[in-house]
Amino acid sequence: MFDYTFSENCLLNKTILVTGAGSGIGRQSALTYASLGATVILLGKTVKKLEAVYDEILENGGAEPAIIPLDLKGATKQNYIDMSSTIASQFGKLDGALFNASMLGELTPYSQVHEQIWNDVIKVNVTAQHLMAQALIPTLLLADNASLVFTSSGVGSKGRAFWGAYSVSKFATEGLMQVIADEYEDSTLRVNAINPGATATPMRASAYPAEEQDKLATAVQIMPLYVYLMSDDSKSVNGEVLKAQ
Repeated sequence: MFDYTFSENCLLNKTILVTGAGSGIGRQSALTYASLGATVILLGKTVKKLEAVYDEILENGGAEPAIIPLDLKGATKQNYIDMSSTIASQFGKLDGALFNASMLGELTPYSQVHEQIWNDVIKVNVTAQHLMAQALIPTLLLADNASLVFTSSGVGSKGRAFWGAYSVSKFATEGLMQVIADEYEDSTLRVNAINPGATATPMRASAYPAEEQDKLATAVQIMPLYVYLMSDDSKSVNGEVLKAQ
């Protein structure tokens, strides 16, 4: 696992947006950030799941989170602009954003990739990330030290048979991260990506239905890297893809 020991309240007074916050790594990230003092903005497409995370944060004594129900497949550029404006007006700044939401699509031979599934995966995993980043950057720049974190994958640095659109989308994610990181290198915004590795999540289970999930790392176990990139300890790290395992 990524070697980082975080201190209690290391994210105190930070406002952090987490996409895909209803389940898996996004859910655990939101819970962890809240436990370390952050005010978390929960973005996802299923309100019931977001409400469950909201309730759990409050039960654990965390600051009251905000909920943004949004389906990245159908969201527009204006949706993201409005979201960023609302965050700026309500919180004054955005200290961090974890772009965790992704769509797996289908694992299939390349010659059989369905056009609509290709389009949906690229929309959710690339275009939505691009539009959201564009909209959020001005609000991130209002913070003293802001962190924008994308989510990549092992198939985002080396293509793998049958992973089609998802693999291509993660290559694009890493490229997008590098472009933004380079442009804002001399600013208060740092931009990086995480490769979480094989983790016991619903998406992993759908990709590998026969895999024994109890032999994989849990979302809790990979949290050190997710906390590190949101803490001020990482403010000199920019343009990197870091492995959580």
